[in-house]
Amino acid sequence: MDKDIINIMWLMLSKLNRMGKIGGSHTEIINLYKGLPLHIKSSKQGKKKIDNAIEELFKKEFLLQKPSTGEIHVSLNPRKIKEIMEFITTNK
Repeated sequence: MDKDIINIMWLMLSKLNRMGKIGGSHTEIINLYKGLPLHIKSSKQGKKKIDNAIEELFKKEFLLQKPSTGEIHVSLNPRKIKEIMEFITTNK
């Protein structure tokens, strides 16, 4: 897997973990983009990598999705928290 995608996944998982967004506590998916480096967010290739990172997080079941008030909300999957923490610590 592309190192940039792994770094983006790490940033997103770390942020959600710091915010305590696990299980029933969720945030808008747009908040995953906030805090990412501008050089990634502003380029077409970077946006594609962000989308790939989010897709991979859903594929690994690290993220849960909850439709809420017309927006998509996400949180960390409490059943996968052990694997999520391993990913965060091994990919620093």
